Amino acid sequence: MSRRPQAATHGKDGETKKAAKEKPAKEKKEKAAKEPKKAAAKKPSRKKVAKEARMKAYWGVFNQAMKRLAMFEYADKKAAEKKAAELGGNHFIQLLKEPISE
Repeated sequence: MSRRPQAATHGKDGETKKAAKEKPAKEKKEKAAKEPKKAAAKKPSRKKVAKEARMKAYWGVFNQAMKRLAMFEYADKKAAEKKAAELGGNHFIQLLKEPISE
């Protein structure tokens, strides 16, 4: 079997297909060069990030059902332990953090 060279196929006006493909690309480039460039889009301004709320620590006295029965300042840990002991063996203290309201 021998291979025959393929004849160039012709498009419109006797041009080869390869030349026909290159012509529209050149026309597009010329049109783009003639058109004025668009202004760059304005960058959106950055939004301010919300500050995290400041937290304050407390000691809470809780029962088995996680119901808070009393709350003490962080420095009064001994008073919180004393209150839990008064209420009985099923009560305990736990550190709490609550946001400071201004």
